[in-house]
Amino acid sequence: MTPDFFIQLLLQVWLPIALLVAAGGAWVRFRPQYPADALRVNLNRLVIDVFAPPLLFALSAQATISPELLTVPVLTIAGIAISFALLYPLLWHTALGRGLKRETRAAILLAGTFGNVLFMGYPTLTFLYGDIGGSYAAFADVLASTPLVWTFGVWVATRLGHEGGQGISLFRTVLALPPIWGFVLGFAVNLSGLEVAPLITAAKFMGQATIPIMLFTLGLSIPWGDLKPTRPVLAAVAVKLLIAPFLVYALARASFGDLRPAQIGAILETAMPTMLMAASFADRFNLDVRAAALTASWTSLLFLLTLPAWIAFLR
Repeated sequence: MTPDFFIQLLLQVWLPIALLVAAGGAWVRFRPQYPADALRVNLNRLVIDVFAPPLLFALSAQATISPELLTVPVLTIAGIAISFALLYPLLWHTALGRGLKRETRAAILLAGTFGNVLFMGYPTLTFLYGDIGGSYAAFADVLASTPLVWTFGVWVATRLGHEGGQGISLFRTVLALPPIWGFVLGFAVNLSGLEVAPLITAAKFMGQATIPIMLFTLGLSIPWGDLKPTRPVLAAVAVKLLIAPFLVYALARASFGDLRPAQIGAILETAMPTMLMAASFADRFNLDVRAAALTASWTSLLFLLTLPAWIAFLR
């Protein structure tokens, strides 16, 4: 990785991310009359219902679907499974999680398991691979991360996060997510061969608001006044940014030999920081919001260091 490449990575990917997150932090500091928690929840809902569906429609409608592209969600699912398999025993069956409330353990487990594959994966992979990189992010999100968050993640939140907790209708929850329908509709248009280029352009224009809003909400979620991480949070950060991606890399090499861009994109997706909705998800299911936000904060901050390292290693 040349110095020029690294500079462009910082300018094109990390500078806008940092500015948007900082804007969210500034809002917390200078606009206390507008509570950040309520704003964060409403912005998340706005993105899920209005802006993310057309973005995912555009990405899936214009993607060149191939067996190589479909390896992205497969490896993303493997990364989620590996992260959970590493963190659950640590948090539930070792001294690391002893003394923590179930709500705290579940929040850290979810934050260390599910990554920000779309909202940070999209700008990162489009910088590296162009439009096809955006398709990698879309397929990783909608064929792997989002369905698992709203099924398995909900199960973790309700069953592991609360004593005697009961699951909810997971199938109904997934069907009620507009981003899923946006992706499915775009996928259907893609397979049909219909010429809908103006519609795709319009959908992409609508979806451009998705990533800036979600990065701004990350700034709203970070506990700026108390960023000291706990040992369980640091364990989740290490699993999310380093250990799980390396194990997925080993799995991909064993399965595919020489890695193609789709597999490299999937490994980078596994190395993304915690999902942006971690705090809102924890709030929705009565988990420890601060623990989720703290894990998301540290994975996002340290990602500035781990992303160039992963790109250099994989390229």
